[in-house]
Amino acid sequence: MVEGTRFISVIMPCREEEKYIAKALASILANDYPRERLEVLVVDGMSTDRTREIVADFARNHSCIRLLDNPRRITPAALNIGIAQAQGDIIVRVDAHSTYPPNYLSSLVAWQEKTGADNVGGIWRILPGSDNPLAQAIAIGLAHPFGVGNAHYRIGAAEPRWVDTVPFGAYRREVFDRSGLFDEDQVRTEDDEFNLRLRKSGGRSLLVPEIVIDYYARESLAKLWRMYYYYGYFKPLVARKLGLVLSLRHVIPSLFLLTLALSGIAGWWVPGLGRLGFLALVAYILADIGFAGTAGWRPGLAVAAWLALVFPTLHFSYGLGFLKGFLDFYILRKKTARGGKGVPLAR
Repeated sequence: MVEGTRFISVIMPCREEEKYIAKALASILANDYPRERLEVLVVDGMSTDRTREIVADFARNHSCIRLLDNPRRITPAALNIGIAQAQGDIIVRVDAHSTYPPNYLSSLVAWQEKTGADNVGGIWRILPGSDNPLAQAIAIGLAHPFGVGNAHYRIGAAEPRWVDTVPFGAYRREVFDRSGLFDEDQVRTEDDEFNLRLRKSGGRSLLVPEIVIDYYARESLAKLWRMYYYYGYFKPLVARKLGLVLSLRHVIPSLFLLTLALSGIAGWWVPGLGRLGFLALVAYILADIGFAGTAGWRPGLAVAAWLALVFPTLHFSYGLGFLKGFLDFYILRKKTARGGKGVPLAR
């Protein structure tokens, strides 16, 4: 069985992940893929908590695990460091904030060989990061179409389908020879940018819904806001670099914020425009309450109440980030966004 089995390099960027890193590594080691055809490269962004200690303990007991340093502390740099060190025919990008089923690696390889896909990934089952109503609400919001649009890896899919991007993909090694490495300007949206670049070069990404990843959501509104602000901020840079027209779901939050701001300002001179913005805000609040009530009533009133705050957190942070990114990358024509201070490595 082992002879002829493709060698897999699993790359796991991380920083300050002492809460989750052991579970993530244990789930990878519990996979049914032959251990002698597997290496796990944990690329750490110079963590100051117990992350490095935990990984070192795993590495002492499992020779397939190596700990690498990522002094730049951003995800695309971690991935590129891992790829440079990887020995595998297949590169699997995973996250320290998740756990993986026992057949995860073998399923990725099987679907890749079956379909000829350049990149294969599964869907997220989003779980609360803590045992409280707010964390439950965040998990629900991140898997709800009102919260995140029609991203199939978040909201699910009925059958395998070709998509623009997948989370935590399994890439053929030659993909990086053809399409290049991860763009280190894309501090937050490196997966999206690379997969779109892969698609432009003729590559294909396959989403397989039977492959399910348990993703642990952020447990506070502040962390959620910061994450989605950066998602929005780097989207215009992806579009500018690749010459793409962004889909409607990417621009709706920023257009809504612009409508509120401009109608509020114009309303001083043209009252009708002020009323337009007011009606848009009322419609949004009603939709927010309605979706929060229907999605959150089963877990309880406290979850539904928090969910009514989670949805605006997602939309407003993303929208403001997108507007700031549009200003920086389209109007001011900033060339790079390197640095990544305060940007978490994990999704």
